[in-house]
Amino acid sequence: MVEDIVGCKWSLSVLRLVRDGVRRPGAMQRNVEGLSTKVLNERLRKLLRFGILEKEVFPEVPPHVEYRLTEFGRQFSSILDGIERLQQSLDSGPRSKAGG
Repeated sequence: MVEDIVGCKWSLSVLRLVRDGVRRPGAMQRNVEGLSTKVLNERLRKLLRFGILEKEVFPEVPPHVEYRLTEFGRQFSSILDGIERLQQSLDSGPRSKAGG
């Protein structure tokens, strides 16, 4: 599961958007250049299946759907934040040669 999420730029983008308060699919798609409806729906289904997101359907016309992080999703996001900070420190820090 972790590899599937961390290895997919679209999943990470969707997670970041939801965490930042973008909850509706149309808004998500407008915020990420190149993200198609098909790919967005696949990523949302996968994040739901993994228990990272939960979906709320509002009984309105037209249909209104919102996504939010579950408790597990919030914990998972904090781990991703740590990985991102580690990557940034590696990218900005001095490089050392292995074994030297």
